[in-house]
Amino acid sequence: MQALVFDAINSPLHLRDVPPPACPDDGALIAVRASGVCRSDWHAWQGHDPVALPHIPGHELAGVIAQVGSSVRRWKPGDRVTVPFVCGCGACEYCLAGDSQVCPDQTQPGFTHAGSFAELVAIHRADFNLVALPEAIDFVTAAALGCRFATAFRALTAHGGLTRGQWVAVHGCGGVGLSAVMIAKALGANVIAVDISEQALRTAANLGADITLMSSPRAAAQIQQQSGGVHVSIDALGSAETAVASVLSLRRRGKHIQIGLLLGASSTPPLPMGRVVAWELSIHGSHGMAAQEYPAMLAMIADGRLDPSLLVGRTVGLADGSAALAAMGQPGGGPGMTVIEIG
Repeated sequence: MQALVFDAINSPLHLRDVPPPACPDDGALIAVRASGVCRSDWHAWQGHDPVALPHIPGHELAGVIAQVGSSVRRWKPGDRVTVPFVCGCGACEYCLAGDSQVCPDQTQPGFTHAGSFAELVAIHRADFNLVALPEAIDFVTAAALGCRFATAFRALTAHGGLTRGQWVAVHGCGGVGLSAVMIAKALGANVIAVDISEQALRTAANLGADITLMSSPRAAAQIQQQSGGVHVSIDALGSAETAVASVLSLRRRGKHIQIGLLLGASSTPPLPMGRVVAWELSIHGSHGMAAQEYPAMLAMIADGRLDPSLLVGRTVGLADGSAALAAMGQPGGGPGMTVIEIG
């Protein structure tokens, strides 16, 4: 099969013929039709997340089942599927409680094993982790769901408990941030979008953001002035500055949700814990969404309340995936998601 491979950290990705992955007895091989290019893939390529080398990145995928393992009962070749980027073991206390996104024995294509920048990808525990893809949702749109959109959906619904009329601040309007803007508006919230890019802010406004602000040291104060403090604030970028600004944007009893990865020098941001204590603020992490939670999100897509296809900025072929991944490290790049179409 063909796949994009890198041999060393931060080295170019090359399109190569490589052996296909083995099909796990409890898993499936997916013929990948589309794979999102995500900043998490960029982090692995930069060495921020350890991966075995040489490595095939990619974790936001949709496609058709090519083969199933001997113990798989719910799926067959030809089924159209997508999958959460965190695949649970299906047997631990967290998976049994519906929280497979924090499974201690999780697998993640593109991190724990070869990913979806390839014609085929292996998924473990298929009966537990695969999600049926309705015919009405195309592969490119479905690839936009697997990490950024699903993570934003769970952040606002499960963690944020967002209700109509509440205020939300979204710090960082890349793929996950724009997803949060769209979802928050569909839930009836008032949205303040913050970014360093005027183009990204225009896109956020087109998706329904009520207020757009250029990122600055004054952004949190401006949010307080214009909303009285937000009920829910999301750091969708992942930096010390955006994490602190997100907490300072909250009203009393508000909820900060950290989606953007905080790595390296930003791994321990100086959060204003005095404010957290005095105002009884809540701090949450959001790390994907379990397969069993997908139906509620898919229902909102099916009835038109959500349209993730609007978040796809461009599609490229597999040969152009290397340049697309490199662009993830450039601030102020084109807004929206890049999706690799395969086959």
